[in-house]
Amino acid sequence: MDLRQMEVVVAVADAGGFTAAARRLHVVQSAVSSTVRALERELGTALFDRTTHRVALTPAGEAFVPAARATLRAAEQAREAVDAVQGQLRGRVTVGTMQGVWAGLHHALAALRAEHPGVVVQLRQAAVADIRQALREGTVDLAVVALDRQQQRGLATRLLAREDMVLLAAPRRDLSGAPPNGPVRLADIARLPLVDFTSGWAIRYAVDRAFRAAGVDRTTTFEVNDIGAAAELVRNDLGVCVMPQSIADRFPDLPQYRFDRHAPHWKIMVVRPPGEPSPVAAALLRHIT
Repeated sequence: MDLRQMEVVVAVADAGGFTAAARRLHVVQSAVSSTVRALERELGTALFDRTTHRVALTPAGEAFVPAARATLRAAEQAREAVDAVQGQLRGRVTVGTMQGVWAGLHHALAALRAEHPGVVVQLRQAAVADIRQALREGTVDLAVVALDRQQQRGLATRLLAREDMVLLAAPRRDLSGAPPNGPVRLADIARLPLVDFTSGWAIRYAVDRAFRAAGVDRTTTFEVNDIGAAAELVRNDLGVCVMPQSIADRFPDLPQYRFDRHAPHWKIMVVRPPGEPSPVAAALLRHIT
């Protein structure tokens, strides 16, 4: 068994088929198929169930792929460590983030590129649950995300910022006489048409948690997975939306209202798997403040 065989199996699993994996690896499909068959013979079991329409991992394949990912990453980290000793930091770092969370990450990425132009950065934007799983699987090296206490378990974390959320409404929306930036109550908001983000978004986690703490039930009128779409719904007075102030500030034409109690909030942090980070990940971490 060698690293190339592991790379091919992981590519087939990620791409969902042999043809797509061959395109990704820039080889012919027959080379991918023969590599997988040779490894299956060595292991004495099939890693994929092959049908006319799809390719799926067998139970053995489900066990093999995460271990293969970890081995490939360890080999890459070994090369990075040697490069670092020689003063030529190279390699790849995969960074996770989620929509609405930036926290100056672009400045850190620019600084890393200026300091180490040989480093390749891959950015993966996904829901918080998917990023957490990717961190556990080793497909993401570090992430800038908002996690609650339970989601932080098993990860190394560093707090970057704590931010309260505000209510965003159309200028013509009557909020019981509350002036912009004035206080509103969750109980009053629950009676209005609400624009919510989909489950799995950190904003949604925080808003759900705040309404539970206040003992208030609410009904979602609109559920979106795009910040711009949420703002357009609010702008046309179809509903109101709760979002972090740093995001709400992107829409200066829409009034903001703060909460008198139980204000939803989130904590932005940089998170990574436990243990020593790779030299490339460590270099980026130094720039994330």
